[in-house]
Amino acid sequence: MGTVRRGTWRSWLPLVFLILSILFLALHETRVLAPLERGLQVILAPLQRATTTLIRDVGDLSQTVRQVRELRSRVAELEEQVNALTIENVRLREYEAEVVQLRALLGFVEANPTWAFLGADVVGRSACLTAPCADVVGQEPNPYLRYVIINAGQAEGVAVGMPVVTGGAVLVGRVAETGLHTSKVQLITDPGSSVAAILQQSRATGLLVGQPDGSLRMIYIPQEDSVQVGDVVLTSGLGGVLPRGLVLGQIVAVVKQDFALFQETVVNPAVDYRRVELTLVIKSFQPLVQEEPRE
Repeated sequence: MGTVRRGTWRSWLPLVFLILSILFLALHETRVLAPLERGLQVILAPLQRATTTLIRDVGDLSQTVRQVRELRSRVAELEEQVNALTIENVRLREYEAEVVQLRALLGFVEANPTWAFLGADVVGRSACLTAPCADVVGQEPNPYLRYVIINAGQAEGVAVGMPVVTGGAVLVGRVAETGLHTSKVQLITDPGSSVAAILQQSRATGLLVGQPDGSLRMIYIPQEDSVQVGDVVLTSGLGGVLPRGLVLGQIVAVVKQDFALFQETVVNPAVDYRRVELTLVIKSFQPLVQEEPRE
């Protein structure tokens, strides 16, 4: 019985709501509910404004979240582009550095068209000046020996004693040992190295020798010759072992004693041998057998 009554009551609800709606509409049109409506407006206005503000803020927050997601995606894309450009920039700098070295070597080759050359890369170093170097393929047991290893050997026509240059006319050293496709080049800074040298400005001659600390000294310079700091040291070509005019270094200090027969100079090498990458092996050249008369 109770269930039947609840079902009957629910069936009348639409009709009741319809009648009430018509009643409220009629009262609204006749302005009877005007005071009540104004009171409700006063009460509900703050709530309406708060609801509107809340909805707007939620919309703004949703838009902000969407923009943040888009920005994150954009930032990720830009980071990928930056990484790619950084790698490309590094490659271009490597190419630029290699081009500079090749241009210098090419200029040296063009300046000596009668000589025979062979290009080679430095692939290893032995007994570096201060610390182990990168790309070391072997270590000399004698700490005073200093070499660079190039990727050209007997198969390419390299022989012991051949001069090796870099950066144009800068002398690296001479080939001390050859393998089938590699050679060991004794640096001029090695204590066992000695090179007949001449000063570019004063034309004073002497012998450039390597020191245990990796520096250079020019010895046996006549006491009466004028020697100045900053003068460039070149190969003199005496004896025909090396070409004349290769750059060795620059004088940074003069050691002169009043009662000594000769004076000495401290020479800064023309190149940092730890950073040499490209070289030229001079396979043949026109040797200077006798020294030109000095004025």
